[in-house]
Amino acid sequence: MLKFLLGSITFYTIIPLPTSWEKSFQSIAAWSPVVGLLIGIILGIIDYILTFIGFPITVRSTLIVFLGIFITGGLHLDGVIDSADGMGLNDPQKRLMAMEDSSAGAFGVIAGVMVIFLKIVALSAITNYRLWILMVTYGWGRWAQVFSISFYPYLKKVGKGFFHKQYINYPKDLLFGILSLLITNILWIVFTSHQELLGIIIVMTGIVISIGVSSFFNKQFGGYTGDTYGAVVEWTESLILCVLVLNFSGQ
Repeated sequence: MLKFLLGSITFYTIIPLPTSWEKSFQSIAAWSPVVGLLIGIILGIIDYILTFIGFPITVRSTLIVFLGIFITGGLHLDGVIDSADGMGLNDPQKRLMAMEDSSAGAFGVIAGVMVIFLKIVALSAITNYRLWILMVTYGWGRWAQVFSISFYPYLKKVGKGFFHKQYINYPKDLLFGILSLLITNILWIVFTSHQELLGIIIVMTGIVISIGVSSFFNKQFGGYTGDTYGAVVEWTESLILCVLVLNFSGQ
């Protein structure tokens, strides 16, 4: 199991791991929510350090969002840009061709800016439990990807996302991801004065937005590519942050 986790970390992040550690990339999608939790922990710790230094919340939030993009190597944000360029066309075949174009179009640039802007503004409005919020946001964003891989067809026979579909183990992988997130949620409730209601809100928000965003992109393209997998991750994260502002701002 460890080699799948290490493979997932290697594929989805730029976190350096020793070359001597054995890695497998066949079942990495199942571990992506765990990797999301790990990314959230890293960003949350950095956020605490920036708070201790004295950075204001807007600057901290901006740095955290940028660091999140850096840690993932811009993998998912690139999917946002390419998917938006594809959605700007009506012909399904031309959509896929536009997404394969390495140059970013106007729709892609706008979508990328929107995602970054939404994350910064929403995170800046969340004043408490920021480490926890970052963990669940990045974790559920990647569970949305697992949901998309499990339920919707892959549109190409090659590509960086094809092996995700090829090696997905449904429903095991889907359940493993949500179980990891539920256990993390229970631990948070236990260590924060038993705030069961907020814990339930977080879980319901994660599930509803993950499924909703996944369904939206499937409806737009009639299936998935590696780019739309990335777009699902980023848009799920952005919308979760926007919703959680209602419960975690000024707590």
